[in-house]
Amino acid sequence: MGVLREEDGRLPDVIQPRSLHEAWERKTAFGDSARYVAGGTLLRTGWENGTTHMPKQLIDLRQITNLGDITLTEFHLSLGALVPLSQCRSNEHLQAVAPALQEAARCIAAPSVRNLATLGGNIASGFGDILPALLVYDAELISFDGKFMTALPLIEWLNNHWSGIKPAADLVAEIRISPTRLESPLTDRLEIFRKVGRREAFTPSLVTVAISASIDEEHRFREVRIAAGGGSGRPQRLSRAEVMLEGVRYTDELLASLYEGVENSFETYSDPFATELYKKKTAGNLVVSELWKAMNIRSLEVNNPTKGERGNAAE
Repeated sequence: MGVLREEDGRLPDVIQPRSLHEAWERKTAFGDSARYVAGGTLLRTGWENGTTHMPKQLIDLRQITNLGDITLTEFHLSLGALVPLSQCRSNEHLQAVAPALQEAARCIAAPSVRNLATLGGNIASGFGDILPALLVYDAELISFDGKFMTALPLIEWLNNHWSGIKPAADLVAEIRISPTRLESPLTDRLEIFRKVGRREAFTPSLVTVAISASIDEEHRFREVRIAAGGGSGRPQRLSRAEVMLEGVRYTDELLASLYEGVENSFETYSDPFATELYKKKTAGNLVVSELWKAMNIRSLEVNNPTKGERGNAAE
């Protein structure tokens, strides 16, 4: 975490609990003067930018066991809150179940930051770039409330977080994603994550979008999930755009109405770098351009299967 000081020059007290219950007890006792921390990358950015105050106590979660693994069972893919983002980039289970989530982890910050930053920290902020990708997989969040481990759909947890219902001492412990769609008879899948920032690489996002969908044997979209976020805005599912794709066949003519659906339903905000309208248009452009690209590549592979096989072998 590096050397961090309070505004009066004093170092914050660092507390290292060895269990979720102990961490929760410390946070409850200290209240708003304490912050949970693991990698500390997002918190440190806020401190250095002057947007958040240095707390008096840092509750370092890194000594808590069983929160740093990625495991796959017949029921779900489990990702511990202390899994580094760098580990998400290379994990074979994540690649098999949620490739858009893996791409999201790849796009966050620089390698040195990803080695420190944790999945739980990105989620707990309520606006991390990983969240749109998790939303399109209908992820479930497991948190500890001092007595019980509580499971909530991520979208519901986000609603509570942004409405202030979530208790401040609650701890993100685990994320679960169902792999059942891998066993679906549907013939093909789209898994997409894209980010636009102020510069090409290693930059905070302005807009992020994620898409997950199946394509059935009649070439219709099924199980459509589209989400968007970016910056410090609220990550959200774009249900209007999802309805436009669900059960229909792809055509290039579909893209104009889909663009309008994304632009009109994405709730975002203006900041010093981009207006609200710019972000809405960017989200619409990202969704339709990535969909167009994916569907045209798919069409080429279907129409030229031999060429596609040679290309994959060469890679």
